[in-house]
Amino acid sequence: MTDLSGKTALVTGSVQGIGMEIARALAGAGARIAVHGLAGDEQAREACETMEKAGAPEAEFFPGDLRNPTLIREMMAAVHAWGGTDILVNNAGIQHTAPLGEMPAETFEQIMAVNLHACFHTMQAALPEMARRGYGRVVNIASVHGLVGSVNKAPYVAAKHGLVGLSKVAALEYAAAGEAAKGGVTVNCICPGWTETVLIEPQIAARAKTFGGDRDKGVADLLSEKQPSRRLSDPSEIGALALWLASPVAHNVTGTAIPVDGGWTAQ
Repeated sequence: MTDLSGKTALVTGSVQGIGMEIARALAGAGARIAVHGLAGDEQAREACETMEKAGAPEAEFFPGDLRNPTLIREMMAAVHAWGGTDILVNNAGIQHTAPLGEMPAETFEQIMAVNLHACFHTMQAALPEMARRGYGRVVNIASVHGLVGSVNKAPYVAAKHGLVGLSKVAALEYAAAGEAAKGGVTVNCICPGWTETVLIEPQIAARAKTFGGDRDKGVADLLSEKQPSRRLSDPSEIGALALWLASPVAHNVTGTAIPVDGGWTAQ
């Protein structure tokens, strides 16, 4: 049910964290992996080797600064020439926390560029070809902050809400592309809550300071405010869900925003 043999997947931000675990899950199902990220030669090589060890018949690194639409178009053209994009996972993201009145305008623009605008550009490049092939999967890694707000995260919340909305529009526009036998074309969001990644380390460190540097207590304090399960998610769990959404069996799941948030948005 999750066989992706013969498929090619581009996962942005796949040299670490959630992106790496998603790419690893897709590789384990037999997909070729187009690895992406801001990485040096060694890190890029290691990421590609990781994908091949996981089961990818081939893995190649594709650079591209997602703040730059021209570089995004060049990256998408290179992936297309390599074999096309059957599966697109927009995972790359950046974060900065500050009150709205103190948020640097340049920081706001950069977060919007990476977390939202880049997804528009990659989807615009990939979806028409997916429709022509009759099979395509877009999995956008949004956030619980694409469903609810939080203080001190204006650009991140704005971008992730925008990504959920953008994904719904794309899902509707391509819902009738392809057919069940071929797999169709779907667009969905995964909305993680607190997940064990480097992105949340600054927030954990800030909480830990109030407990004499005790990281475990800092994590517990952070979770107690929003996540009823009181448990962090592991990036591999997001990878498992992304794999299912990318599979042929999920042909009738489109336009969704699926929380993985320990009950955060159920409150």
